[in-house]
Amino acid sequence: MKTKKIGLLLLAFLLVLVTAACGDKNAKTAGEGKPSGEASSAAGGSEPKQLKDVQVVLDWTPNTNHTGLYVAKEKGYYEEEGLNVEIVQPGAGGADAMVASGKVPFGVSVQENVTQARTQGVPLVSIAAVIQHNTSGFAAPVDRNIKRPKDFEGKTYGGWGSPVEKAVIDSIMGIDQADVSKLKIVNMGEADYFTAVKRDIDFAWIFYGWTGIEAELRKEPLDMLYVKDFSDKLDYYTPVLVTNEKQLKDDPELVKAFMRATSKGYQFAIEHPEDAANVLIKAVPELDKDLVMASQKWLSPKYQDDAARWGEQKEQVWKGYSDWMYEHKLLDKPLDVENAFTNDFLPQQ
Repeated sequence: MKTKKIGLLLLAFLLVLVTAACGDKNAKTAGEGKPSGEASSAAGGSEPKQLKDVQVVLDWTPNTNHTGLYVAKEKGYYEEEGLNVEIVQPGAGGADAMVASGKVPFGVSVQENVTQARTQGVPLVSIAAVIQHNTSGFAAPVDRNIKRPKDFEGKTYGGWGSPVEKAVIDSIMGIDQADVSKLKIVNMGEADYFTAVKRDIDFAWIFYGWTGIEAELRKEPLDMLYVKDFSDKLDYYTPVLVTNEKQLKDDPELVKAFMRATSKGYQFAIEHPEDAANVLIKAVPELDKDLVMASQKWLSPKYQDDAARWGEQKEQVWKGYSDWMYEHKLLDKPLDVENAFTNDFLPQQ
């Protein structure tokens, strides 16, 4: 849930970066000044093919949301498309700022951030849904006896201070005819979930595919209330892959090449979760191996789920969540849904 910290406070910073990038014609693009990689041609003895240096920036530390990117790199899918892809960590401004400003062409974000950015004039565009359905929700140790939103009453919630989380809590507690004034909300900052619930909170918002799976491995069972179960409008895309409007206009072939390889990476992870997990473990050895393996097995079927192909995005999902945000005064104006996302750069079935 750390990616949500960008929220509304980052939008002004994004706008400054985009303006500066547009005004500075001599600004270096990501990867300039570095030697291009090489790949041998299929025909023996021919000249090696020069690869185009490309960066993709993550939304947070590497995890199984990102496995398809690492698979595409390890298996040579990017090289087959003529790309030398570097997977990088977000800078101080976050992945959205780096992509919106043109510092890097591709990044990992969430539908919420793209929606907020676009209504403020920031030209982010979602080009793929990494996971088809929202796997996030409110998690509490079972000894807190939180089985429904009404059980939030008298409890303490640990959040990150975003207006969105309070709106979601208000909404689902209202559905359950609960009194939100009886809930205490505190900012847990960077505190680890497992430490926080033992110290000063009762529940928090997590992605089950990572923190929930870790709880299983730690034998600390949770009660999980998925936000999508309370409203279809809250079944939004998180995470998504993003680029910016300029990239789509100036070099659509690069976007298509990147997406062909990335799609193959996620398809491999869908079909071979254990092998895909080992790729991620090899690339990021500091990760907990047991957690990566268990998380990958849980998440792989959920990448594509009921969609016609991996990455497919639906207009009703974008409209439903943006309408919900506007209704709850989280947006200054309705989202122009048509330009917020595109399926045009996904490989054909």
